[in-house]
Amino acid sequence: MENEILSAGAAIGCGIAMGVGAAGAAIGDGVLGSKTIEALARQPESRGTIMTTFFIFFGLVEALPVIAIVIGFILMGRI
Repeated sequence: MENEILSAGAAIGCGIAMGVGAAGAAIGDGVLGSKTIEALARQPESRGTIMTTFFIFFGLVEALPVIAIVIGFILMGRI
């Protein structure tokens, strides 16, 4: 009985960690995209620099849910 409760708690915690990680990345992508469009509207001649910076930071923001999923699966495997 105690082991089942522990496993259920781990599964709920894993789901919450993955959900919060995905929500944070979604918010970050939205803010990053809107600011990129705003910067391109203000200075269209700097398009190359702005887009390069956008793609670098987009990749960093997208790493967050991947890390959250890996940590969640690691925690699920230990219990």
